[in-house]
Amino acid sequence: MRKVIVIGGGAAGLMTALTSAQNGNQVVLLEKNEKLGKKLYITGKGRCNLTNDVAPLDFFPNVVSNPKFVYGAINLFSPQNIYEFFENLGLPLKVERGNRVFPLSDKASDVTKTLEKALINLGVDIRLNTEVKEIICKDGRIVGVKTDNATIESDSVVVCTGGISYPLTGSTGDGYKFAKAVGHKIVDLRPALVGIELKGDDYASMQGLSLKNVRLSVKASEKTLFSEFGEMLFTHFGVSGPIVLTASSIINRKELNNLALFIDLKPALDEQTLEARLIREFTENGAKNISNVMRSLLPKNLISVVLRQASVKQTKNCSEITQAERLSLVKTLKNLKFLPKKLRPIEEAIVTAGGVDVKEINPKTMESKKVSGLYFAGEVLDVDAFTGGFNLQLAFSTAFVAGNNA
Repeated sequence: MRKVIVIGGGAAGLMTALTSAQNGNQVVLLEKNEKLGKKLYITGKGRCNLTNDVAPLDFFPNVVSNPKFVYGAINLFSPQNIYEFFENLGLPLKVERGNRVFPLSDKASDVTKTLEKALINLGVDIRLNTEVKEIICKDGRIVGVKTDNATIESDSVVVCTGGISYPLTGSTGDGYKFAKAVGHKIVDLRPALVGIELKGDDYASMQGLSLKNVRLSVKASEKTLFSEFGEMLFTHFGVSGPIVLTASSIINRKELNNLALFIDLKPALDEQTLEARLIREFTENGAKNISNVMRSLLPKNLISVVLRQASVKQTKNCSEITQAERLSLVKTLKNLKFLPKKLRPIEEAIVTAGGVDVKEINPKTMESKKVSGLYFAGEVLDVDAFTGGFNLQLAFSTAFVAGNNA
């Protein structure tokens, strides 16, 4: 019987410990918090979006960093396997809009309780309030770990400590320190799935405004780096919301000064159809002020920004609008422009981009190529994905592989 130490009791740690114990290993799960799955409790707004019910081939386009590395893991432990796995443990699931999978109870706590119960039934030694200080290696292989109160010997160690986003949940970057101490490269850590701060002050007047059914594009000169239809929100710092979070994961390794954000406020209308709509509105309301008439097209606190970007005076009546101004309005409605200043702090990010360089990890086992018996799983690796359950699936799949090989 091999002795396996799992560091971290989050999604990856729980799955690794469970899988390893099912293989007959003696497993010790070390968690520095007072309870397991602390970050799981807040995922999916407290409902825990476990995975996304798509076929593996449709999964990979949603992985931003190093999708090839997780190819084998996702195929081995797919979203469908996850669904079956949890239902077999007695946790009923459901599929919602966008193929998102949630517990039928809508309680993230039920996910943690289900996994914890399975670990206890398998005899896993769960030690809470136990912080690992050091991984102990000898002659290029793992021999154990040193905690804040003991030294524990083992045949292998799996690091499942997460990233550095949401540090109050215990994700404080411990795994990166362990990896670096034994010679692993850490790819620069950046926020992923996070809000974007904007230059200027146009956004300030629109704080709290939610836009639905718009298209957000990010461009570097004429090159489109990102374009997606959906919902977004203006905030006290700039923009956030689903399509903004996705965009942030695309641009977090780019030079933001070279980028611009464009919002198509009327994606269902082409420019010709939109111009015809404006001609009709302006003709029918010639004596009325342009700002008032634009309310039929836009939310009130968006109108002044659109008119300003289109270089149309707000004091004009519709009959005074020139053809050039009308065309400028059409262009602006289809390409409302904002300049990104920076991404919000990594502490606010849903996940961390960057981490342990996957070139130094065996994708078939999740074992270090530098230290025998050392494994990594979950967010600590340089792998991240879009929202919708994809990141938890990555954690579970890499953990499944690590647990079966540690």
